[in-house]
Amino acid sequence: MTMLPGVTKANSGIDDITWNILGQTYVPKQHCEASMSWHASLPKGTFVPPHIHPTQDEFIYVLEGRFDLLLNGVEAYAEPGDLIRLPRGIPHGIFNKTDTTIKCLFWVAPTRRLYDLFWALHNLGPEANPADVVALSAQHEVDFLPPPEEG
Repeated sequence: MTMLPGVTKANSGIDDITWNILGQTYVPKQHCEASMSWHASLPKGTFVPPHIHPTQDEFIYVLEGRFDLLLNGVEAYAEPGDLIRLPRGIPHGIFNKTDTTIKCLFWVAPTRRLYDLFWALHNLGPEANPADVVALSAQHEVDFLPPPEEG
């Protein structure tokens, strides 16, 4: 699949797709073999637990709100205008610990199987079985880390 020239308008996605990914809203803006981008809205209290993309570099440009991050075991944060760089193979988790919705633009390069993963996760809902989410993700080249041991 080759990227086509054009403009994906605000408030819409490619092919009018909107994914509900575990309580978060993802709207794909661009999709080709080399890269994929999507607008995301993460309501308060939502998160993506620590995981690794072994075959992709990932980026997040923060538009609104504040992310709390775990990057390779180190806590960090990002606010509007910040770019989060997540190199392939580096564990990372993103968290909305605020009382507002985070809005951001994600992209990955190359796309690999992420587009298909989002279709597989679409509408599973926030009460999805975590083991099912982990298994689906692993089949699509995203590896979730086990939860930290209780100390």
